[in-house]
Amino acid sequence: GPTGEELPPGRGTAKEGAQIYAKKGCGGCHGANGVGGLAPILKAPPAADKDIWERPRVLPLRAPFATIVWDYINRAMPLNREGTLTADEVYALTAFLLNINGVIPEGEVLDAQSLPKVKMPIGNRYAPLPEWKPRTPRLKGYPY
Repeated sequence: GPTGEELPPGRGTAKEGAQIYAKKGCGGCHGANGVGGLAPILKAPPAADKDIWERPRVLPLRAPFATIVWDYINRAMPLNREGTLTADEVYALTAFLLNINGVIPEGEVLDAQSLPKVKMPIGNRYAPLPEWKPRTPRLKGYPY
């Protein structure tokens, strides 16, 4: 959820995330720098003069909350080895993706307290999430 109340203990930085991205072979699917692979791109091209809606659909930019980025990595990556990343690795990879997209500075430490406070580029221009409580099923068909 957006408040992050169900996030586990852990921490990570973009620098650590870059090392994990390389070590875990993320570039094999997403490209060495988050672009150029067969899987969805993870880094949007520079678009200083473009609105967020005109940029490619990149999760680290289009998610309304940074906690969604963390949750997706935690649940769905790496492909065919889902759920094998530690909480520290997920925080670090989240920091790496947010950093390469200009959302957070390289040295920012993400943890259960700081992650929910990250201001996402989409701002408040998203469809509101339905009421949801931790550890309850998501609505069928809802994209998050």
